[in-house]
Amino acid sequence: MFKSLLTGAALGLSALTMALPAHAEYPERSIQAVIPWGAGGATDNVMRSLTPYVEKELGGKFILNNRPGGTAVIGSTFVKTQRPDGYTVLLGAENPQLYKVLKLADFDYADFYPVSIIGQNVVVIAANADAPFNNMAELMAAAKANPDTLRMGSTGAGGLPSTVSAMINAVDELKVREVTFGGDGPGITALMGNHIDFMPLSLAAARELVRSGKLKALAVFATEETPELPGVEPITKSLPAIAEYLPWGPFWGAFVHKDTPDDVKQKLVDAYAKAIANPEFQGFLKNFGAQSLNLSGAEAEEFLKRWQSVTTWSMYKAKAIEMSPDSVGIAQP
Repeated sequence: MFKSLLTGAALGLSALTMALPAHAEYPERSIQAVIPWGAGGATDNVMRSLTPYVEKELGGKFILNNRPGGTAVIGSTFVKTQRPDGYTVLLGAENPQLYKVLKLADFDYADFYPVSIIGQNVVVIAANADAPFNNMAELMAAAKANPDTLRMGSTGAGGLPSTVSAMINAVDELKVREVTFGGDGPGITALMGNHIDFMPLSLAAARELVRSGKLKALAVFATEETPELPGVEPITKSLPAIAEYLPWGPFWGAFVHKDTPDDVKQKLVDAYAKAIANPEFQGFLKNFGAQSLNLSGAEAEEFLKRWQSVTTWSMYKAKAIEMSPDSVGIAQP
């Protein structure tokens, strides 16, 4: 009889289990996507252009949320402290790779999982359309003639402009005043209003303004001209020694907490890979002046390590940072 009771109980439990609804697969609710920069900048534009394609591939909805501040520390920290369930995604740029040497935060992208390194952009040194200098050599001469007088737009320590400035100072001398903004969008507005004199910007953010004559391109941060800005000289024409740090450029990526379940990570990786490969988004990147990378896994991690190594060691050489990168585990390139 006891055996019959056990058998009946087992059958009942089996029937109950079969009657329960299956657990919904990820994503079963909206995903919060944090952009740690303000609206209107290059990172914001790339992420808002890409997200609809990701939503289609993933079968879920992203709620885009700008959380600027602290060279993206505020938004990045927010994502890092959320539950590792895949429902909070960081849509960021290169900045966290510099946090440790700049003492801005005690983490970098090694504390996240790189869902995708989406693409990379060329840097352009841009000036107001009426600026008295027309190329990098003239800008350098003006800065040397009047040290700490020219106003350079910045997005804070570890932002693209200050990093480019440090790399220039690693091979020459560029003494200027840094005027800090919450992103390249406000910086561009100030540049067009002649409130600052020049600003290193991603080509994605500056190209159309240069083409329309609203800004003037002094140089591209490369060893040769870029097809998107024909006639604009590479920075190596004025600063040949900077070639040792090139190619270099800002990048964009999607990241989640490193402890996110593997199956969720894989779904995000697959969705982003397909979305980035979409011909329409590839066309957007090309028109934006950006290079598609579409890296994940080990390839993404290797890219992040190399970028961090080249950048931090050039900054150390330029005395832009006091902390030796190897003291926080960053090997020389």
